Amino acid sequence: MNHGTVAIAIVQRQVMIIQAARSHNRRDHWLDVYTYTPFGERLFLASQVPQARIAQSDLLVTFPFRTPTSDMIELPAQAYQEYLELSTKHQLKHENMWRRWKARLQ
Repeated sequence: MNHGTVAIAIVQRQVMIIQAARSHNRRDHWLDVYTYTPFGERLFLASQVPQARIAQSDLLVTFPFRTPTSDMIELPAQAYQEYLELSTKHQLKHENMWRRWKARLQ
């Protein structure tokens, strides 16, 4: 993953847009990244905790483009659609887990 590469990853149990803060190779277990939260249609702003270190296994999708900015990212339509799908899937997974857990308590 090269410096500036944009991807989707799980950060603090949330699906987020990330950007590589520096170049990494395949042997790196941890990635230094900038994190972004949705702001509007295809637009993402730096999150409240803009830097994070995540496990390489937390990467969901790496996009074939890079961006030089570190305060705002605008995704292409297809990349944004992929983000929405992964976010929805992750949300449903947690809702179903919560329902199963709640059903066991009753």
